[in-house]
Amino acid sequence: MTALAALAPAARADMPPLLDEARPPHLSAEGRADYQRFLLQPTPRVFAIAPDGAWGWAAAIEDDARATETRALENCAQWGGRGCRVYVRDLDVVWPGLEAHTPPAPSRPLADGPGWSLSPDRRFLWQGAARARGAYLWAHGRSPGGADSRGSQPQPHVRAFNNAGYDVIRLDRDPITDETEAGAAWMRQALAELRRRGYARVVAGGQSRGAWNALQALAEPGLADAVIAIAPAAHGPRGSPAHAWALDDLRRIVVSARSPETRVAVANFAGDEFDPDPEARARILGSLADRTAGLLMLDRPSGIQGHGGGAHWRFTGRYARCLLDFAEKRADRC
Repeated sequence: MTALAALAPAARADMPPLLDEARPPHLSAEGRADYQRFLLQPTPRVFAIAPDGAWGWAAAIEDDARATETRALENCAQWGGRGCRVYVRDLDVVWPGLEAHTPPAPSRPLADGPGWSLSPDRRFLWQGAARARGAYLWAHGRSPGGADSRGSQPQPHVRAFNNAGYDVIRLDRDPITDETEAGAAWMRQALAELRRRGYARVVAGGQSRGAWNALQALAEPGLADAVIAIAPAAHGPRGSPAHAWALDDLRRIVVSARSPETRVAVANFAGDEFDPDPEARARILGSLADRTAGLLMLDRPSGIQGHGGGAHWRFTGRYARCLLDFAEKRADRC
């Protein structure tokens, strides 16, 4: 399979112009393959093209839109481009004569309650339940220092789902009341709400505590078609006294799993300071294979380190499309 085929969104009759790699002017086949890689990047992001066929892009440069655009144009020029100009800015095609602006996601939560909200993410393409291929519910981590993670951007692999037609919705949690069992209850409420709204498929994903809560949702069958747990954790970094019972709590999640129709993907990373025992954790999580419709274990992949490894470009490039294929029953392993 070529790199372009591996990263291209699933075929859709109503593909937004943004996702059409054949639409940008002047690009070679190599440029169109790189454009597909660009479409997996976080915002702010800019793709620039020159009339002579050179291109360049940048994403999330210091989370500054102006700096990101400047870098994209510089990258295009460094590859020999003359007259480089912006083709895509975030979700919009802005090239003169080819403009295509993306309708925004709703600005208000789909549902909320004390301590949580179910918030459409306006940095992603939006379809609505009647048209979307599914919904990807993303749950952020919980900072040991109590920082507020509400509104943080879902990891880049989520864009493979979005590019294939899934709506992306955040489960935002107030750090003041965000205890583990409260987060699990909010996760269940949020998934049930997405089912009630009629999404054809529902994926529960998250990082760290968000991933832990997504795994806890397996105790209730029918909530999610797939769970994607990136570096699941709920007991703090090394040195935390809670590490003494972290593995026991993980075993309880596995034993409590009652979702035989749900496919589960888990990613663990080497050097994760929130992982008390990588070998033991991998063995415990491996037991989910007998309690679910399928288990994909990405256990300490090479070249990716630390608790935040799921946000690394290598993880996105290797596994974003594979996670989509796994969730939709087209693959059992990457």
